[in-house]
Amino acid sequence: MTRSVLRLAAYLASVLIAVPSAAADSAQRPDVPNVVVILADDLGYGDVGCYACPDIRTPAIDRLAEQGVRFTCYYANGPECTPTRTAFMTGRYQQRAGGLECAIGNGNVGRYDDAIRLAEQHELGLPPSENTVVGLLKQKGYAVAGYGKWHLGYEPKFSPIHHGFDHFFGPLGGGIDYYFHCEPDGSPMLYENGRPVEREGYITDLITDRALEFLGSRRGEKPFFLYLPYTAPHTPLQAPGEKPAAPRTDEDWNEGTRETYAAMVERLDRGIGRVLAAIDRNGLRETTLVIFASDNGGTKTGRNAPFSGHKGGVFEGGIRVPCIVRYPGMLRLGTTFDQPVMTVDLSMSIIRLAGASPPADRPMDGLDILQHVASGQPLPERPLFWRQRRGDRTWRAVRDGQLKYIAEHTGDKIAEYVFDLGDDPGETRNLLPDRADDAARLKAKLAAWEDAVRPTR
Repeated sequence: MTRSVLRLAAYLASVLIAVPSAAADSAQRPDVPNVVVILADDLGYGDVGCYACPDIRTPAIDRLAEQGVRFTCYYANGPECTPTRTAFMTGRYQQRAGGLECAIGNGNVGRYDDAIRLAEQHELGLPPSENTVVGLLKQKGYAVAGYGKWHLGYEPKFSPIHHGFDHFFGPLGGGIDYYFHCEPDGSPMLYENGRPVEREGYITDLITDRALEFLGSRRGEKPFFLYLPYTAPHTPLQAPGEKPAAPRTDEDWNEGTRETYAAMVERLDRGIGRVLAAIDRNGLRETTLVIFASDNGGTKTGRNAPFSGHKGGVFEGGIRVPCIVRYPGMLRLGTTFDQPVMTVDLSMSIIRLAGASPPADRPMDGLDILQHVASGQPLPERPLFWRQRRGDRTWRAVRDGQLKYIAEHTGDKIAEYVFDLGDDPGETRNLLPDRADDAARLKAKLAAWEDAVRPTR
């Protein structure tokens, strides 16, 4: 029997039997993988070569797709940064955490009622007790490091170090100047292990360099989780090698061209290529699960084709993003997976591969999708839900099968849509007038979900 078959059989068996004590030493389970999660920031579905991008070169990401599985119907849990990151770290819909279904504003600003209330109480952020992924991996003996964007709370008590990371380097907030490492008002935002630091260099390269240092220090004594949430290509749009005389401010923060955006994505791809090369160079490829995804859809500078909509909304372009997974010996090379999945499914897959189980008091909302990819089993039917709030605007959406219902509430006004994504993935034809019964059914499911995910704080 080949090694690949043995590994697949062992994995499938592991999800069917009881898991040992959470305190079990990972050294007793030599097949648990290292995990590397690479997260792009505001990268559109059509901004990568293997997703038909015509004007940006991404050879490293394209090669990763050739070596693993490319997901064609992968959804971010939210259309903005903070919500998706919350969902990934908890393995649960971000609404359950409270105050985190909109990106935290620069300077720790809450942008809708619950978030404003929590900010006033100095509670706007992800409580470390909710971080199921890092907590369970630490219990299983993993070394845990993160290099890149946090965006899960400015307050010191929400620092990555208090979430269980052994080491963390990167910006706390949502976006920083790529050269001066500050927010639009000039506030320094680069931190290491909870303390502000000053470093010279382009932030994309600094993140990559720290990842390479970490990978070079691995000696196989324990498995590791490396979290790489890059800031690219989030604004400000600043190309590598073109340091300006002064940092960006609110006045010019969002200025920039598609050409600059492309240069930023290509530098991101170069960094990913360096990380993948280091994994190979250090003999870690066969034992390392690599995940690449975007946290939400692209802005208008990005390319979300063939979908409509952008970051911040729940049309497909705001939430449907690239995702690639490589795990040699378990996942077939160069394959695609076309069934609908989302961020929380990656969390569940990581936890199961590590030999852990979600805590009974905080069950995860996702599925172990890698089990289904490896075995060829179809996913069970299930609806997927979204809600995003900012100011007086609330987006709601549910996808059930090929049908998708969207409601955009702005003050007292509401715009509703029903789309058949099987026939109309670009969401160009609103079927609401002819599908009133389907709309009512989907609205009922959405209401039941909203009731189920009410926050506890």
